[in-house]
Amino acid sequence: MSAIEIKNLTKDFEVDGQVITALKDVSLSIEKGDIFGIIGMSGAGKSTLVRSINYLEKPTDGTVSVDGVELGSLTEKELRKKRSKIGMIFQNFNLLEQKNVIDNVCFPLEIGGIKKKEARVRAKELLQLVGLSDKERAYPSQLSGGQKQRVAIARALATNPDILLCDEATSALDPQTTGSILELIKEINEKFGITVVIITHQMSVVTDICKKVAIIDGGRLVEVGLVDDIFKAPKSDAARELLSGKQNSFTPVKKLEAERKIRIVFQENSAYEPVIANLILKIQEPVNILKADTKNVGGRAVGEMILGLPDDEMKQAEIVSELKRAGLTVTEADENE
Repeated sequence: MSAIEIKNLTKDFEVDGQVITALKDVSLSIEKGDIFGIIGMSGAGKSTLVRSINYLEKPTDGTVSVDGVELGSLTEKELRKKRSKIGMIFQNFNLLEQKNVIDNVCFPLEIGGIKKKEARVRAKELLQLVGLSDKERAYPSQLSGGQKQRVAIARALATNPDILLCDEATSALDPQTTGSILELIKEINEKFGITVVIITHQMSVVTDICKKVAIIDGGRLVEVGLVDDIFKAPKSDAARELLSGKQNSFTPVKKLEAERKIRIVFQENSAYEPVIANLILKIQEPVNILKADTKNVGGRAVGEMILGLPDDEMKQAEIVSELKRAGLTVTEADENE
């Protein structure tokens, strides 16, 4: 059974008398214990989708089921109980500024009727888990962004949720802090088997931690699959745009101009071989490296290049054949790459 099953979900909003469709006919299945990414550019509808998972946004049409229970069939009381098993963390942390760290973590427990003494014992355990045992008396204003997010994670775990929703949880953090938060989320997933859904516009977040990914564009689901597969051979324009827009790419030419461009992906076993140099020596024809990058995909070093091919179609075919023979994934590059 899937942890989350979304079927034909549509969400409309009325704005100034006009109907705006934020999501259109989205169907998605997220397995128990998975780390699942939902990625899209700003305004794509991904945050509306994550808020629909716990029914903070009720669909205009379609259904959302969690652990086999269709949320639309629940009473408000039953829905509140179900939501207690769905933790959520946000970009802006949403901590209570007037409460110290331990009281922030205790807050959802006390709302749920847990006695204060018992709640504090649980909170201390969680602060130790997230590495903030020495900050329980501090207030949010005294914490760094990464520390605030660790408190938010501890608070989200207080009610022993089965699902953790992360809505742009690392967008406000620097790269080093982002890495440490993602590592913590991964440890929590492995230790407790919690299903994690990560909403982000950063492909680097998806490649670092997620097993599967769904790509949202203009309110529609345009691609879904294993992160490794989509990284190797993106099928949708949105996926190609998100991949080509990665930061820290090395672009040695001002304009990525070529009659035909291809995208090659290096796996670990081929990343250190002089494939391009060997190729040029063999075919005696220049190949332009228009763009190159190396990324961590699921804990493995994976690289990509955009190559500009010579005009001769026979040479093009020979180059593609040689690259595939070398064990590389080869796809046509998007015209914007």
